[in-house]
Amino acid sequence: MQESVLVNVGFFTKPCVVLVCLCGVHLIVALFFYLTESTTKLTNYRKVQLDSDIFTSQTHRTAALVIQYDNGTEVEVNKLIYSNGSVIKDDVEEEPTVLESCPETSPLLVGPMRVEFSEPVNLDMVRKGNPQLGMGGRYKPNDCVALQKVAIIIPFRNRGEHLKYWLHYLHPILQRQQLDYGIYVIQQDGEGTFNRAKLLNVGYVEALKEYDYDCFVFSDVDIIPMDDRNTYKCSSQPRHLSVSMDKFGFRLPYKQYFGGVSAMSKEQFQKINGFPNNYWGWGGEDDDIFNRLVFQGMKISRPSGDMGKCRMIRHSRDKKNEPNPQRFRRISHTRQTMKTDGIKSLSYKVVDIEKDLLYTQITVDIGKP
Repeated sequence: MQESVLVNVGFFTKPCVVLVCLCGVHLIVALFFYLTESTTKLTNYRKVQLDSDIFTSQTHRTAALVIQYDNGTEVEVNKLIYSNGSVIKDDVEEEPTVLESCPETSPLLVGPMRVEFSEPVNLDMVRKGNPQLGMGGRYKPNDCVALQKVAIIIPFRNRGEHLKYWLHYLHPILQRQQLDYGIYVIQQDGEGTFNRAKLLNVGYVEALKEYDYDCFVFSDVDIIPMDDRNTYKCSSQPRHLSVSMDKFGFRLPYKQYFGGVSAMSKEQFQKINGFPNNYWGWGGEDDDIFNRLVFQGMKISRPSGDMGKCRMIRHSRDKKNEPNPQRFRRISHTRQTMKTDGIKSLSYKVVDIEKDLLYTQITVDIGKP
Protein backbone atom coordinates (compact mmCIF):
# COMPACT_ATOMS: atom_id res chain seq x y z
CA MET A 1 0.00 0.00 0.00
CA GLN A 2 2.74 2.42 0.81
CA GLU A 3 4.54 1.61 -2.41
CA SER A 4 1.46 2.47 -4.41
CA VAL A 5 1.27 5.96 -2.89
CA LEU A 6 4.84 6.74 -3.70
CA VAL A 7 4.30 5.79 -7.29
CA ASN A 8 1.37 8.14 -7.61
CA VAL A 9 3.29 11.07 -6.11
CA GLY A 10 6.14 10.59 -8.56
CA PHE A 11 3.71 10.52 -11.44
CA PHE A 12 2.35 14.04 -10.62
CA THR A 13 5.76 15.60 -9.84
CA LYS A 14 6.99 15.73 -13.47
CA PRO A 15 4.07 17.77 -14.90
CA CYS A 16 4.41 20.30 -12.05
CA VAL A 17 8.04 20.82 -12.84
CA VAL A 18 7.23 21.40 -16.51
CA LEU A 19 4.51 23.89 -15.60
CA VAL A 20 6.81 25.81 -13.29
CA CYS A 21 9.42 26.01 -16.04
CA LEU A 22 6.89 27.32 -18.52
CA CYS A 23 5.74 30.01 -16.10
CA GLY A 24 9.32 31.06 -15.54
CA VAL A 25 9.96 31.37 -19.27
CA HIS A 26 6.79 33.43 -19.70
CA LEU A 27 7.81 35.75 -16.86
CA ILE A 28 11.26 36.28 -18.38
CA VAL A 29 9.80 37.09 -21.84
CA ALA A 30 7.29 39.54 -20.36
CA LEU A 31 9.99 41.25 -18.34
CA PHE A 32 12.18 41.55 -21.46
CA PHE A 33 9.46 43.26 -23.52
CA TYR A 34 8.57 45.55 -20.63
CA LEU A 35 12.14 46.71 -20.21
CA THR A 36 12.56 47.15 -23.99
CA GLU A 37 9.42 49.33 -24.27
CA SER A 38 10.43 51.47 -21.28
CA THR A 39 13.86 52.07 -22.76
CA THR A 40 12.31 53.16 -26.09
CA LYS A 41 9.93 55.59 -24.38
CA LEU A 42 12.74 57.05 -22.33
CA THR A 43 14.86 57.53 -25.45
CA ASN A 44 12.02 59.24 -27.33
CA TYR A 45 11.26 61.47 -24.37
CA ARG A 46 14.88 62.58 -24.16
CA LYS A 47 14.90 63.30 -27.94
CA VAL A 48 11.73 65.38 -27.72
CA GLN A 49 13.08 67.23 -24.70
CA LEU A 50 16.31 67.94 -26.55
CA ASP A 51 14.48 69.29 -29.60
CA SER A 52 12.27 71.38 -27.33
CA ASP A 53 15.31 72.83 -25.64
CA ILE A 54 16.85 73.70 -28.99
CA PHE A 55 13.62 75.42 -30.11
CA THR A 56 13.27 77.30 -26.83
CA SER A 57 16.87 78.40 -26.94
CA GLN A 58 16.50 79.68 -30.50
CA THR A 59 13.26 81.48 -29.61
CA HIS A 60 14.74 83.18 -26.59
CA ARG A 61 17.69 84.35 -28.65
CA THR A 62 15.21 85.81 -31.21
CA ALA A 63 15.45 85.01 -34.87
CA ALA A 64 18.86 84.79 -36.42
CA LEU A 65 19.62 87.49 -39.01
CA VAL A 66 20.86 85.89 -42.18
CA ILE A 67 22.08 87.79 -45.22
CA GLN A 68 21.19 86.12 -48.47
CA TYR A 69 22.08 87.30 -51.94
CA ASP A 70 19.33 87.51 -54.53
CA ASN A 71 20.70 88.40 -57.97
CA GLY A 72 23.54 90.29 -56.36
CA THR A 73 21.31 92.16 -53.90
CA GLU A 74 21.52 91.67 -50.14
CA VAL A 75 18.23 90.58 -48.59
CA GLU A 76 17.72 90.35 -44.82
CA VAL A 77 16.08 87.07 -43.76
CA ASN A 78 14.96 86.19 -40.21
CA LYS A 79 15.18 82.42 -39.57
CA LEU A 80 14.76 80.01 -36.64
CA ILE A 81 16.83 76.90 -37.31
CA TYR A 82 17.03 73.40 -35.77
CA SER A 83 20.42 72.08 -34.77
CA ASN A 84 20.32 69.87 -37.88
CA GLY A 85 19.94 72.96 -40.09
CA SER A 86 16.27 72.63 -41.04
CA VAL A 87 14.29 75.88 -41.04
CA ILE A 88 11.23 76.09 -38.83
CA LYS A 89 10.47 79.77 -39.52
CA ASP A 90 11.38 82.00 -42.44
CA ASP A 91 10.28 85.66 -42.26
CA VAL A 92 11.60 87.35 -45.39
CA GLU A 93 11.18 91.12 -45.55
CA GLU A 94 8.98 91.58 -48.59
CA GLU A 95 10.23 93.98 -51.24
CA PRO A 96 7.97 96.95 -52.07
CA THR A 97 5.48 96.31 -54.83
CA VAL A 98 6.80 97.57 -58.14
CA LEU A 99 4.16 99.86 -59.66
CA GLU A 100 3.58 100.08 -63.38
CA SER A 101 3.65 103.39 -65.23
CA CYS A 102 0.40 105.31 -65.41
CA PRO A 103 -1.33 105.14 -68.81
CA GLU A 104 -0.77 107.91 -71.34
CA THR A 105 -4.44 108.85 -71.02
CA SER A 106 -5.83 108.59 -67.51
CA PRO A 107 -8.96 106.43 -67.14
CA LEU A 108 -10.21 108.80 -64.41
CA LEU A 109 -10.96 111.76 -66.68
CA VAL A 110 -14.54 113.02 -66.96
CA GLY A 111 -14.24 115.45 -69.88
CA PRO A 112 -16.17 118.77 -70.00
CA MET A 113 -16.94 120.30 -66.59
CA ARG A 114 -19.10 123.08 -65.22
CA VAL A 115 -17.01 125.93 -63.82
CA GLU A 116 -18.76 128.64 -61.77
CA PHE A 117 -17.55 131.55 -59.67
CA SER A 118 -20.86 132.60 -58.12
CA GLU A 119 -20.38 130.81 -54.78
CA PRO A 120 -17.46 131.66 -52.44
CA VAL A 121 -14.86 128.96 -51.77
CA ASN A 122 -13.82 127.82 -48.29
CA LEU A 123 -10.22 126.57 -48.22
CA ASP A 124 -10.89 124.32 -45.22
CA MET A 125 -13.43 122.47 -47.34
CA VAL A 126 -10.91 122.25 -50.19
CA ARG A 127 -8.37 120.73 -47.80
CA LYS A 128 -10.89 118.17 -46.54
CA GLY A 129 -11.83 117.33 -50.11
CA ASN A 130 -8.25 116.47 -51.03
CA PRO A 131 -7.07 114.02 -48.33
CA GLN A 132 -4.32 112.55 -50.53
CA LEU A 133 -2.34 115.81 -50.69
CA GLY A 134 1.02 116.24 -48.98
CA MET A 135 2.21 119.50 -47.46
CA GLY A 136 3.11 122.15 -50.00
CA GLY A 137 0.40 121.07 -52.44
CA ARG A 138 2.23 117.86 -53.36
CA TYR A 139 0.57 114.79 -54.84
CA LYS A 140 1.39 111.65 -56.78
CA PRO A 141 -0.80 108.63 -57.58
CA ASN A 142 -0.46 105.61 -55.28
CA ASP A 143 -1.44 102.93 -57.81
CA CYS A 144 0.92 103.77 -60.68
CA VAL A 145 4.03 105.79 -61.47
CA ALA A 146 3.23 109.17 -63.03
CA LEU A 147 4.70 109.75 -66.48
CA GLN A 148 5.88 113.25 -65.56
CA LYS A 149 6.84 115.27 -62.50
CA VAL A 150 5.07 118.59 -62.91
CA ALA A 151 5.69 121.87 -61.09
CA ILE A 152 2.84 124.33 -61.53
CA ILE A 153 4.02 127.91 -61.15
CA ILE A 154 1.58 130.76 -60.39
CA PRO A 155 2.76 134.41 -60.39
CA PHE A 156 0.86 136.13 -57.62
CA ARG A 157 0.04 139.27 -55.71
CA ASN A 158 -3.22 140.39 -54.04
CA ARG A 159 -5.37 137.67 -55.67
CA GLY A 160 -6.46 135.64 -52.65
CA GLU A 161 -10.04 135.02 -53.83
CA HIS A 162 -8.89 133.94 -57.27
CA LEU A 163 -6.40 131.52 -55.72
CA LYS A 164 -9.20 129.86 -53.74
CA TYR A 165 -11.16 129.09 -56.91
CA TRP A 166 -8.01 127.89 -58.67
CA LEU A 167 -7.16 125.47 -55.86
CA HIS A 168 -10.77 124.30 -55.58
CA TYR A 169 -10.98 123.30 -59.24
CA LEU A 170 -7.41 122.36 -60.16
CA HIS A 171 -6.45 119.92 -57.40
CA PRO A 172 -9.16 117.37 -58.31
CA ILE A 173 -8.40 117.82 -62.02
CA LEU A 174 -4.66 117.29 -61.59
CA GLN A 175 -5.23 114.20 -59.45
CA ARG A 176 -7.55 112.68 -62.05
CA GLN A 177 -4.84 113.34 -64.61
CA GLN A 178 -2.55 111.08 -62.51
CA LEU A 179 0.26 113.61 -62.26
CA ASP A 180 3.13 113.74 -59.80
CA TYR A 181 2.78 117.46 -59.13
CA GLY A 182 3.44 120.38 -56.79
CA ILE A 183 1.81 123.82 -56.62
CA TYR A 184 4.07 126.88 -56.24
CA VAL A 185 2.56 130.31 -55.66
CA ILE A 186 5.29 132.90 -56.26
CA GLN A 187 4.28 136.10 -54.50
CA GLN A 188 5.96 139.40 -55.36
CA ASP A 189 6.90 141.27 -52.20
CA GLY A 190 6.11 144.96 -51.82
CA GLU A 191 3.89 147.25 -53.87
CA GLY A 192 6.22 148.00 -56.79
CA THR A 193 5.50 147.39 -60.46
CA PHE A 194 4.46 143.80 -61.09
CA ASN A 195 6.76 141.51 -63.12
CA ARG A 196 4.97 138.31 -64.09
CA ALA A 197 7.77 136.84 -66.20
CA LYS A 198 10.45 137.26 -63.55
CA LEU A 199 8.22 135.59 -60.96
CA LEU A 200 7.83 132.62 -63.31
CA ASN A 201 11.62 132.34 -63.55
CA VAL A 202 11.84 132.38 -59.76
CA GLY A 203 9.23 129.62 -59.53
CA TYR A 204 11.22 127.44 -61.91
CA VAL A 205 14.42 127.83 -59.87
CA GLU A 206 12.78 127.39 -56.46
CA ALA A 207 10.74 124.34 -57.48
CA LEU A 208 13.87 122.53 -58.65
CA LYS A 209 15.39 123.04 -55.22
CA GLU A 210 12.67 120.79 -53.77
CA TYR A 211 12.19 118.06 -56.37
CA ASP A 212 13.52 116.82 -59.69
CA TYR A 213 10.65 118.15 -61.79
CA ASP A 214 10.89 117.55 -65.52
CA CYS A 215 7.85 119.59 -66.61
CA PHE A 216 6.76 123.13 -65.74
CA VAL A 217 3.27 124.58 -66.19
CA PHE A 218 3.09 128.37 -65.95
CA SER A 219 -0.45 129.46 -65.08
CA ASP A 220 -2.21 132.71 -64.31
CA VAL A 221 -4.23 132.44 -61.11
CA ASP A 222 -7.50 133.50 -62.75
CA ILE A 223 -7.73 130.86 -65.50
CA ILE A 224 -9.62 127.58 -64.91
CA PRO A 225 -9.81 124.75 -67.49
CA MET A 226 -13.27 123.49 -68.40
CA ASP A 227 -12.18 120.02 -69.56
CA ASP A 228 -9.86 117.72 -67.60
CA ARG A 229 -8.71 116.03 -70.83
CA ASN A 230 -6.61 119.16 -71.32
CA THR A 231 -3.75 117.57 -69.37
CA TYR A 232 -1.34 119.84 -67.51
CA LYS A 233 1.84 118.15 -68.71
CA CYS A 234 4.58 118.64 -71.27
CA SER A 235 5.00 117.23 -74.76
CA SER A 236 7.77 117.02 -77.35
CA GLN A 237 7.10 120.68 -78.20
CA PRO A 238 6.18 123.61 -75.93
CA ARG A 239 2.45 123.40 -75.26
CA HIS A 240 -0.12 126.19 -74.99
CA LEU A 241 -3.00 125.01 -72.81
CA SER A 242 -5.41 127.97 -72.55
CA VAL A 243 -6.27 128.12 -76.23
CA SER A 244 -9.99 128.80 -76.00
CA MET A 245 -10.91 131.28 -73.24
CA ASP A 246 -14.34 132.77 -72.66
CA LYS A 247 -12.68 136.21 -72.53
CA PHE A 248 -11.92 135.89 -76.26
CA GLY A 249 -15.20 134.19 -77.21
CA PHE A 250 -13.57 130.74 -76.94
CA ARG A 251 -11.19 131.55 -79.76
CA LEU A 252 -7.47 131.97 -80.06
CA PRO A 253 -6.95 135.77 -80.19
CA TYR A 254 -4.00 135.48 -82.61
CA LYS A 255 -1.76 132.71 -83.89
CA GLN A 256 1.31 133.74 -81.88
CA TYR A 257 -0.60 133.92 -78.59
CA PHE A 258 1.18 131.98 -75.82
CA GLY A 259 -0.37 133.58 -72.72
CA GLY A 260 -2.54 132.36 -69.86
CA VAL A 261 -1.38 128.77 -69.29
CA SER A 262 1.62 127.15 -70.98
CA ALA A 263 3.83 124.11 -70.42
CA MET A 264 7.52 123.52 -71.13
CA SER A 265 9.87 120.72 -70.25
CA LYS A 266 13.04 121.46 -68.33
CA GLU A 267 15.10 121.07 -71.51
CA GLN A 268 12.83 123.36 -73.53
CA PHE A 269 12.87 126.04 -70.84
CA GLN A 270 16.64 125.98 -70.51
CA LYS A 271 17.08 126.10 -74.28
CA ILE A 272 15.37 129.51 -74.45
CA ASN A 273 17.00 130.79 -71.23
CA GLY A 274 13.59 130.97 -69.55
CA PHE A 275 11.44 134.10 -69.47
CA PRO A 276 12.82 137.61 -69.86
CA ASN A 277 13.34 139.51 -66.59
CA ASN A 278 12.87 143.06 -67.88
CA TYR A 279 9.14 143.18 -68.67
CA TRP A 280 7.75 145.35 -65.88
CA GLY A 281 4.00 145.89 -65.96
CA TRP A 282 1.36 144.21 -68.09
CA GLY A 283 1.99 142.65 -71.50
CA GLY A 284 4.75 141.60 -73.86
CA GLU A 285 6.46 138.71 -72.05
CA ASP A 286 4.33 136.00 -73.71
CA ASP A 287 5.16 137.32 -77.19
CA ASP A 288 8.83 137.45 -76.21
CA ILE A 289 8.63 133.78 -75.18
CA PHE A 290 6.95 132.88 -78.46
CA ASN A 291 9.82 134.53 -80.33
CA ARG A 292 12.40 132.67 -78.23
CA LEU A 293 10.80 129.34 -79.03
CA VAL A 294 10.69 130.08 -82.76
CA PHE A 295 14.32 131.28 -82.78
CA GLN A 296 15.33 127.96 -81.18
CA GLY A 297 13.52 125.95 -83.84
CA MET A 298 10.56 124.84 -81.72
CA LYS A 299 6.85 124.88 -82.56
CA ILE A 300 3.80 125.41 -80.37
CA SER A 301 1.48 122.44 -79.74
CA ARG A 302 -2.12 122.94 -78.61
CA PRO A 303 -5.17 120.86 -77.66
CA SER A 304 -8.31 121.22 -79.74
CA GLY A 305 -10.50 124.27 -79.23
CA ASP A 306 -13.18 122.24 -77.42
CA MET A 307 -10.73 120.46 -75.15
CA GLY A 308 -8.78 123.68 -74.47
CA LYS A 309 -11.76 125.70 -73.22
CA CYS A 310 -11.09 127.83 -70.12
CA ARG A 311 -12.89 130.36 -67.98
CA MET A 312 -11.29 133.53 -66.68
CA ILE A 313 -12.35 135.12 -63.39
CA ARG A 314 -13.43 138.66 -64.19
CA HIS A 315 -11.49 141.39 -62.40
CA SER A 316 -10.33 144.97 -62.80
CA ARG A 317 -6.76 145.90 -63.68
CA ASP A 318 -4.36 145.51 -60.76
CA LYS A 319 -2.60 148.55 -59.40
CA LYS A 320 1.06 148.69 -60.36
CA ASN A 321 0.36 146.39 -63.30
CA GLU A 322 -0.49 148.93 -65.95
CA PRO A 323 0.38 148.20 -69.61
CA ASN A 324 4.12 148.26 -70.21
CA PRO A 325 4.87 151.10 -72.68
CA GLN A 326 8.22 149.50 -73.60
CA ARG A 327 6.81 146.06 -74.48
CA PHE A 328 6.74 146.45 -78.28
CA ARG A 329 10.30 147.71 -78.46
CA ARG A 330 11.55 144.90 -76.24
CA ILE A 331 9.70 142.26 -78.27
CA SER A 332 11.43 143.48 -81.42
CA HIS A 333 14.84 142.82 -79.84
CA THR A 334 14.20 139.32 -78.49
CA ARG A 335 16.83 137.69 -80.69
CA GLN A 336 19.52 140.02 -79.30
CA THR A 337 18.49 139.83 -75.64
CA MET A 338 17.38 136.21 -75.11
CA LYS A 339 20.87 134.83 -74.48
CA THR A 340 21.63 137.28 -71.68
CA ASP A 341 18.21 138.13 -70.23
CA GLY A 342 16.61 135.15 -68.51
CA ILE A 343 17.45 132.36 -66.07
CA LYS A 344 21.18 132.98 -66.46
CA SER A 345 20.84 136.59 -65.27
CA LEU A 346 18.08 136.06 -62.68
CA SER A 347 18.54 137.71 -59.29
CA TYR A 348 16.09 137.84 -56.38
CA LYS A 349 15.83 137.36 -52.63
CA VAL A 350 13.53 134.91 -50.87
CA VAL A 351 11.61 136.72 -48.13
CA ASP A 352 9.43 133.88 -46.83
CA ILE A 353 8.32 130.33 -47.63
CA GLU A 354 4.93 129.10 -46.39
CA LYS A 355 3.83 125.47 -46.66
CA ASP A 356 0.09 124.92 -46.78
CA LEU A 357 -1.56 121.59 -47.50
CA LEU A 358 -2.81 123.06 -50.78
CA TYR A 359 0.27 124.93 -52.01
CA THR A 360 3.75 126.25 -51.35
CA GLN A 361 3.87 130.04 -51.26
CA ILE A 362 7.25 131.67 -51.82
CA THR A 363 7.42 135.42 -51.24
CA VAL A 364 10.32 137.07 -53.07
CA ASP A 365 11.89 140.47 -53.51
CA ILE A 366 12.59 140.81 -57.25
CA GLY A 367 13.82 144.39 -57.17
CA LYS A 368 12.58 147.31 -59.24
CA PRO A 369 12.60 148.36 -62.93
